[in-house]
Amino acid sequence: MEIAGRKALVIGAARSGIASARFLVQRGATVALNDRKPLSEWAPAALDLKTEGVGLIEGDPPSWLLDQIDLVVVSPGVPTKSIPIRYADRRGAEVIGEVELASRFLRGRTVAITGSNGKTTTTSLIGQMLKDAGINVQVGGNIGTALISMIDSSRDDGWNVVELSSFQLETIVDFHPTVAAVLNVTPNHMDRYESLRDYAAAKHNIFRNQTASDVAILNADDEIVSSWARGLRAHVARFSVKAELDEGLFLRGRELVSRTKDGERVLMSRDEMKLRGTHNVENVLAAFAAGLACGAGPDSLRETVSGFRPVEHRLEEVAEIGGIRFVNDSKATSVDATMKALEAFASEAGKVILILGGRGKQAPYSPMIELIKMCVRKMILIGEDAITIEAEIGNAAPHEHASDMHDAVAKSFAAAEPGDIVLLAPACASFDMFESFEHRGRVFKEEVFGLRPLK
Repeated sequence: MEIAGRKALVIGAARSGIASARFLVQRGATVALNDRKPLSEWAPAALDLKTEGVGLIEGDPPSWLLDQIDLVVVSPGVPTKSIPIRYADRRGAEVIGEVELASRFLRGRTVAITGSNGKTTTTSLIGQMLKDAGINVQVGGNIGTALISMIDSSRDDGWNVVELSSFQLETIVDFHPTVAAVLNVTPNHMDRYESLRDYAAAKHNIFRNQTASDVAILNADDEIVSSWARGLRAHVARFSVKAELDEGLFLRGRELVSRTKDGERVLMSRDEMKLRGTHNVENVLAAFAAGLACGAGPDSLRETVSGFRPVEHRLEEVAEIGGIRFVNDSKATSVDATMKALEAFASEAGKVILILGGRGKQAPYSPMIELIKMCVRKMILIGEDAITIEAEIGNAAPHEHASDMHDAVAKSFAAAEPGDIVLLAPACASFDMFESFEHRGRVFKEEVFGLRPLK
């Protein structure tokens, strides 16, 4: 792909947009960076691009600009059906995302991971697995480093382990992962997609350019994901926590097992894992499948898993104060993710104080009712969707509202008894009160640590 001399518009002035604009201008393109936010709200790193020759445009890009450009790079948070993008596409401009742009220059082979839940834990674990096995690897995408910022450090003999969201997969054209995994597909981002089918179709894009020499890793327990197996060109590796598979990776009792045509092997015991919950057994099985596909040995993989601790903001044990445990699962931004968090504490029924709420995604909260009845002593409701949550599931457990995270932690602490768990698992996005789910999790932890003098 030739970049020099092209006229490019990058839409979205966050992390991937900044990286894309810099990449393009450094390679000789004429670049404008656009965001609907006023310039006064742009990140300093975006504003600094002006000194590198990037034009900065706030609000909707004008039609005279769209008439001139021949390349549009769309950031993940920007809907591809927005009017400026559709206009540019009709005018003949090439419209791609940051991941697609990066993939055309990235060296080495790629492991790509997507799913409604578990992406970050699985991506981080695979990266650590390959590193511990002595394989050259770098990790990024939707986690940490934008893929386009990984180009210069990529190597022909290396692996790129990449977390991808449905938003990033919408704009895939030629992106070709050697190993691709879909962990699950459950209702999420229904404020962006017209239906679950549309959302699933975006996830399915991860396989579109794979060939018979590649590997596709599928969750056999997920009805949507498992249905894709017959239509894929790649070799399919399945995993399950519910059933023994004729071929694949599965949980049998407390053992994680790999079965092939040549026989089976016990990979490790569930008791060796520091990751909590059945959903994390799924993540580990998927990671094992990827690690084996990349050439890592099973003994090395087992050692990595046994030492791997929860990623920050994913069922992260924060502190124990006065016999009360505080757990940060701020990454639980969907109903399904919150259900998985509650399932991890099912053995401690009735001992959870659940902090719930934020900016909703137009998915029903009712699927949580039975788990809440079983696990939750009290719900503390916060954020924009607190009233909706109360209306839909308020009868599932006693509840009260909190004005902010400080109030939520204080009320949770007051409601808890020794032996209880205060769990932040909001089932909502964070953008009503925080910059990101990471910011929400950090504030939660700061408020928890502020409780220490009280007990």
